[in-house]
Amino acid sequence: MSSVEPGGPGLRVTVSDVAAAAGVSRATATRALKGEGRFAPETQERILAEAERLGYVRNTMAAELAAGRTGTVGLMLRDASNPAYGLLFSRLQDEAHRRGLDLVTVTIGADEQGAEQVNALHRLLGMRVAGLIVATGGITAAQLEPFADQVPIVRAGRVETAEGIHTAHYDDPEHGRMLAAHVLSLGHRRVVVLSGAEDVSFAEHLRASAMEEALIAGGASVTLVSAGAAPTDGVDEAVDAVRSGATAVMCASDYRQLAVMRTLRAAGLAVPGDVSVTGCDGILPGADLLGLTTLRIPVEAVAAAAVETMQRLLTADSDSDSAETVRQPFVGTLVPGSTAAAV
Repeated sequence: MSSVEPGGPGLRVTVSDVAAAAGVSRATATRALKGEGRFAPETQERILAEAERLGYVRNTMAAELAAGRTGTVGLMLRDASNPAYGLLFSRLQDEAHRRGLDLVTVTIGADEQGAEQVNALHRLLGMRVAGLIVATGGITAAQLEPFADQVPIVRAGRVETAEGIHTAHYDDPEHGRMLAAHVLSLGHRRVVVLSGAEDVSFAEHLRASAMEEALIAGGASVTLVSAGAAPTDGVDEAVDAVRSGATAVMCASDYRQLAVMRTLRAAGLAVPGDVSVTGCDGILPGADLLGLTTLRIPVEAVAAAAVETMQRLLTADSDSDSAETVRQPFVGTLVPGSTAAAV
């Protein structure tokens, strides 16, 4: 009889312990716990009862590694403390669970030139994951392409141009155009666009570039401020432009929008009385209560499409089923709010 006591740590209880407690061979216990093979009903019930009593938990990844592969998908996520990434993580987990996929996740914070992210991908491949979902814009196509030769890769959130890397992404240029059209409709013709630089946030860069182009096409003069990663970066320059006559500040994220509003208030300038301010993301808790003028990105749709695409790639019957690179853009919803008003 096994000496393992019920209530102990589940992963310390082995199939051999369960087999000994049930009085069967290890092979019989293994098949019964997998739901395979044919047994007398009382035998299967006895094995399952002993497994439950001992607190046995099947180590799925170890079993799959022994077979040379896993059905687990690696997820690399940007810092989940950011509400947009936190919600994306939650929805990806929910969708994976619904579709019967397991996710093993690594999160990455600030990472200059993507070195830590490349190392994280190597760690995930070391676990022999079946595929990778990359939910961060901080790693380039050139850095991802070598991994795409080994497993299917789906970017969740950011657009991609490299062949063989699939995407379910936010249509950030369209989001920039939607916000610019709203600001133009309010009569603003001197506008500041505040964004992270391309190597800081590719999504913000795409939004800001589209904002600038649409504003100029609509007859506005634009001051473009390309800043660092911190929400406060570039804010002083944007406020200086307001003092010089700009009537609106368009921010490529809601975090930057709040930083601008905070600085304007400290300078004695009212929003939207003296200057209108817009953002983008629409995920910040309390954004509706603050009346932020923003664009709500379609996190749920992107998460569902990313996991559905990964599942399809993993279950493709032939090379032809997965030869075409998937590109799925999703458009969010404008939130007019109260921080932008007509001039």
